[in-house]
Amino acid sequence: MAVPKKKTSKSKRDKRRATWRRKAAVEAQKALSLGKSILTGRSTFVYPSAEEEEEEES
Repeated sequence: MAVPKKKTSKSKRDKRRATWRRKAAVEAQKALSLGKSILTGRSTFVYPSAEEEEEEES
């Protein structure tokens, strides 16, 4: 027979949410940092330009 599951405690719930938010904050910081470095031109990140993409398609 089916039995209801036990209620998750607030501390477990909060811990999970904090982990999720921390991961999201780290990824947002990485994206912002990459965007800034690309705009300043000091980036070592290599990304294809529109011209290179057109040449590959031909």
